[in-house]
Amino acid sequence: MKIAFYSPLKSPNHPVPSGDRLMARLLMAALVKAGHEVEIASELRAFLPDASADAIAARAAAMNAERARISALWRERGAPDLWFCYHPYYKAPDLLGPELGREFGLGYVTAEASYSARRNNGLWAEMQQHVLDAVQQAAVNICMTRRDFDGLAAVAPEACLALLPPFIDPALFLEKQPKPEPRRLITVAMMRSGDKMDSYVMLAAALSRLKHLPWQLSVVGDGPRAADVRALFAGFDEDRVIWRRQQPAAEIAELLSRSTLYVWPGCGEAYGLAYLEAQAAGLPVVAQEIAGVPEVVIHGKTGLLTPVGDVDAYAQAIERLLTADDERAVLARAARSFAGEERSLDRAAVRLSAILDGYIERAQHDG
Repeated sequence: MKIAFYSPLKSPNHPVPSGDRLMARLLMAALVKAGHEVEIASELRAFLPDASADAIAARAAAMNAERARISALWRERGAPDLWFCYHPYYKAPDLLGPELGREFGLGYVTAEASYSARRNNGLWAEMQQHVLDAVQQAAVNICMTRRDFDGLAAVAPEACLALLPPFIDPALFLEKQPKPEPRRLITVAMMRSGDKMDSYVMLAAALSRLKHLPWQLSVVGDGPRAADVRALFAGFDEDRVIWRRQQPAAEIAELLSRSTLYVWPGCGEAYGLAYLEAQAAGLPVVAQEIAGVPEVVIHGKTGLLTPVGDVDAYAQAIERLLTADDERAVLARAARSFAGEERSLDRAAVRLSAILDGYIERAQHDG
């Protein structure tokens, strides 16, 4: 099929790296591997950090103009077969695809759509309705986590839903043979407010309980809260924490290959592709059993997951794997196999192809 791809939160071409941008790129790559022709339909962002009547009106005007542009282009050059929307949610609903789909008779698909009833207040309620309407219109809604699947099933019981587990392209991480340096911990995360900062706070608190062990932590990441993150670790000896700032993917792969354990609490993580990258590099993970983290880390097989908010339990899990070489080695091998094979781009392309083939069969049957 010829597929128009749209990510209302952040285009795959956006200059700022993030998990959303990476997942959008991975989905496009998987669609291409599955044999489809994929083109980004629009670079226009629908994201609004705060709801105000003026901001919503300005966004609506921009979206109307963009929809008219796309419509004119398709009438001149021909329309695609399918509109594929990645990650519509209340702050970034798809305000282009549903109407274009109806105008041109296109198939409509969402991936990682999310709906939260607690957001149904004030001006956000209107945005939530846009998301719900899109989910109900879609031929299939591809969910990356069971939590999202159950959430959509609860509010749109008639909607067609399918599961596609989170995945990565593991090639860069698999090409490097793991050569872990003893007691070398690593984390890779942006330094910004909210869940990311909460995870840094918890990580620093946990490591403060492990000063009796000779570990060293590499921190890869940067962002507006960098100074605050550094302040959290100010009480450690200078050689305990190595600040790597933001690094390209190849350098991250190298750093991971030389580390022993990936530590990131994961407060509020939708799932966390960085966990899969670390596992592909051969690192067991220590995280919380929270949000979507259990979708990408298998407790007792590829890492350890601890109770939410329990700093002592989190510290104990890190200590356990720092002092149990045999257990850590078993987890490392399983982690590398899990992320490198079961959650690979190639495997995802097969799964995605099966989901879309099912959509085509239903369309032909109804047609």
